[in-house]
Amino acid sequence: MLQRAPVAPLNTAAARASGAALREHAYDEIKRRIISCEFRPGAPINEAQVASMLGLGRTPVHHALHRLEVEGMVSIMPRKGVLVAPLSLNDVLDMIEVRATNEVLCVTLAAERAHDADLRAMRDIVEASPAMIERRDIGALMALDLKFHVAVSAASRNRVLADLLRNLHEKQARFWFLSLSDPEHLNNVYREHLTLLDALERRDVPAAREAIRQHIAEFRKNIIRSI
Repeated sequence: MLQRAPVAPLNTAAARASGAALREHAYDEIKRRIISCEFRPGAPINEAQVASMLGLGRTPVHHALHRLEVEGMVSIMPRKGVLVAPLSLNDVLDMIEVRATNEVLCVTLAAERAHDADLRAMRDIVEASPAMIERRDIGALMALDLKFHVAVSAASRNRVLADLLRNLHEKQARFWFLSLSDPEHLNNVYREHLTLLDALERRDVPAAREAIRQHIAEFRKNIIRSI
């Protein structure tokens, strides 16, 4: 009697890992396009078209959109579809108020707790700005701004605070992107980052606190002028 060859067990752990990676990729790519306004505020998102654009199935895209809804980046309406969250000046002003308090705490902790490696990483980020400003590469500058603020938050050694501020910066990034029509503002942001970094490197808490207050105040003024 012929014996059937044993069937190899399905590697369910690998399948789960692969599915998680696809969902994360879909989330990262859709979020990047929303932040950079490639997916415009208030515009509809077609799940099938996005899946085709990213070379993915609809399942990871579906999961990513629901995750982005929780973060307030899209709205999912039954029988109507998915819309990119519109921009609201009131919303961004509310976020700036929250930043104004928590960023001061963040730079205070960073000045006290940052490791030398943290400060070197921040310096590398800031020093990449001039070449991007010269090219007027707004997308790259926006990503660099996020990276700089995430690095400062990480240096605070407070994970809850870092997560809160990262979420606020990501939500505000669309306003940052749309408000950068003035080339001089790009240089101002670069100089503000340098001023903050210099204070952190000196471990000068009062100077770091004043630098971040000025940075947020300038962001607020530019947003009100632009939106």
